[in-house]
Amino acid sequence: MIYQPIKTTSFVVREFLQKVNRTHASLIIGVPKENTKFEKRLALTPEAVALLVDAGHKVILESGAGNSINYSDTYYADSGAIIVNSRAEVFEASLIVKISPPTLYEVKLMRPRTTVLSFLQQPLLSSLVLEAMSIKRINALAYDLVYDEEGTSPFVTAISEIEGASAITLAAELMSNANGGKGILMGGIPGVSPTEVVIMGADIAGTIAARAALALGALVKVFDNDINKLRLIQHSLGRPLFTSTLQPNVLRNTFRSADVLIGAMEYINQPHRDRISADLIRELKEGALIIDLRLAQGGCFETTMEACIPGAPTIFEKYGVLHFCEMSISSRVSRTASIALSNVFSNLFQNMANRGGVIGLAQSSRGFSSGFYMFAGKMVNPYVANLFNLPVNDIGLFLPGY
Repeated sequence: MIYQPIKTTSFVVREFLQKVNRTHASLIIGVPKENTKFEKRLALTPEAVALLVDAGHKVILESGAGNSINYSDTYYADSGAIIVNSRAEVFEASLIVKISPPTLYEVKLMRPRTTVLSFLQQPLLSSLVLEAMSIKRINALAYDLVYDEEGTSPFVTAISEIEGASAITLAAELMSNANGGKGILMGGIPGVSPTEVVIMGADIAGTIAARAALALGALVKVFDNDINKLRLIQHSLGRPLFTSTLQPNVLRNTFRSADVLIGAMEYINQPHRDRISADLIRELKEGALIIDLRLAQGGCFETTMEACIPGAPTIFEKYGVLHFCEMSISSRVSRTASIALSNVFSNLFQNMANRGGVIGLAQSSRGFSSGFYMFAGKMVNPYVANLFNLPVNDIGLFLPGY
């Protein structure tokens, strides 16, 4: 009489554990080679691949994909990746992980209902690609649109930290005589006026850039239309800092003495865009330097918009001002950027597997589901839909139990 209830209880617990195990999904992840002319970062490092394989997932890597971050095929193979020479074999995977958005050729290689993850990189995405994805009912997710429980994007945060620091080291390099600059030292020494760095945008990239410039002794001025961000950057840097909203007269007076102008304003999912006009750029002194960190979002300056066209020069001079425009400055330190992204991916894929796959995670996480701009071939993100003048659907209509 005492033994029988215990046996029944044990049976119930065992069945419960079996149900939990069924929710775990094994992922098949394809990592194709990026077009290294524009992009040198890779989504997964060998260390991240090893973690995924140990967790029961399958990673298919195109041969040579890791060369741009100085990881050989052998290193990836030793970590458990399946190395293939055919690009088509990579796109047999149900989950494609990239950095740049998919090209028309890549979409043609995908199987119907494939899920592809990448950065949005607006200038590289086209209506033809979106139409091809719609026909194949592709699920397309942009890292820029994903956010966590705190309302921030872990991918954007990781890359913005790198871009903010890289912008200052790049500015110091471009201002030297060795690279055709005016021969100015970033910062200042006794008896010499400090370099004046103007930063447009007080988000993470702007904050990190300001911290790096201040550490070198530069005079830093930060502009943003969000007074809360300006207040936060002052507090986080822990020192007096010139900050201002985007007032035309203040901007004009500041630009006249600036040596470096860094564009770090965020436009993703924003209802409006503040872009610096060419008239204000004319106010910069001859030999000044502009670094636009938001080319992938359409650019912060009117004079850098032409650089958004694929194939346009990344360094050019206009109105006597040197412009540096790359789709992603973090691609210049591709290994560091790839490691930072892999750290985020490891956690994302673990959550994805525990929730039963892509659809399961989308159903249970609003932050993850917000990353989709196309779901089952339907446009589901208002920001991307407005960029291409397309109708938008509510992703909740396609996710049972959402």
